[in-house]
Formats: sequence, C-alpha cells, structure tokens
Amino acid sequence: MRQASKLISQGTGLAAALRKRAATLELEWDTRQKSRFEATDSAGSSMGVFLPRGTVVRGGDVLVADDGSLVRVVAAPQAVLKITHCTQHGTPYDLIRAAYHLGNRHVPIELKPDHLKIEPDHVLADMLRAMHLIVVAVNEAFEPENGAYASGGHGHSYDPEHAHGHTHETPKRSAIPIAAATPHVHGPGCGHDH
Repeated sequence: MRQASKLISQGTGLAAALRKRAATLELEWDTRQKSRFEATDSAGSSMGVFLPRGTVVRGGDVLVADDGSLVRVVAAPQAVLKITHCTQHGTPYDLIRAAYHLGNRHVPIELKPDHLKIEPDHVLADMLRAMHLIVVAVNEAFEPENGAYASGGHGHSYDPEHAHGHTHETPKRSAIPIAAATPHVHGPGCGHDH
C-alpha cells in the first residue's frame, strides 16, 4: 500500500497537465477532516494517508505518495442541508443571522454568498425554519469553513505577515485612563430594563 504524508494545497505550483493526469480520490467531509485514513483512488490503488495532526484535506488538494505519484482529492457529494433565505419574507441578511447561531453551536458551515450548508441535523433544521429560512436536503460536496485560528496549511493560522505581505495591526487602545471614563450606574430611574 502506498503512503502519502505530503499535501499540496489546491495543487499550487503543479502544472495543470500533472493535476489532470493524477488519479483522483473522492472523499466525504468526515474522512477529509481526519489526518490519518485509508482510501482507494480512481486507479484502484490503496493509499494510507498520514498527514500532520489538524490537517484538513480539501477538494482540489493534491496528495504526494511515497512513490512520487500524485493523487488529486475530490470532495464527494454527501447528504447536507442547504439553507437559503426566503425571498418573500426575509432578506439575505437572514443567512448571516443563521451563520451566527450555527457558529455559536460550533456547527461546521459552508458559507456561500447565497446559501449555507451544514450536515443533516433535524433539530437545527427546525431552528432554521423557525427563523423563516428555507432548508432543503441535498446531495452535494461539503467544504465547511476552517475556524478563525485553524492551521494545517488551509486557513490562516496566526501569522502577522501571512501570504499577502502586510501585517494586521491590533488597534491601539485609547490613551484615556480607565478611571476618567464616566461609569454607567444602575439604580432607580436608570431608564432601561434588564
């Protein structure tokens, strides 16, 4: 059995002809989020994948086997819930609200400008429908977002000078001493409810 312990994100740097000729490995999200798994490619060859912990394999990535062969990963269609806003009763902003609520539940979400996708969950589907969103079960590829602090070469791990050559400075705090701020007092007649 061949082994692959190297991943080229989206086949970057490889000639298109090499990517096109490579055998393919069609995998669902449950497998692609693991750093160690076995699979059989389109040529019928078995492969053991051993990547650094935390590595997520995306559709379009290329695995390099120990014999030098290349295997292009394809995100396999799988059961997902596709979420869209209701054009009669809502707005696209409703998708942002849905993503916020799903994110609070640490649900893997694929974000698109006009829809969201999540793995099937009837409780979440009911919650989303109660928010006047349209939820449809479909069989499509699933590529959820990495977390904000994801690593493994497929997201932005925190690096102040990542990829595009500039830093993201943390805004400077106000020079006003904290003691100088006017406190917000709660008491009789404060004017708002809690």
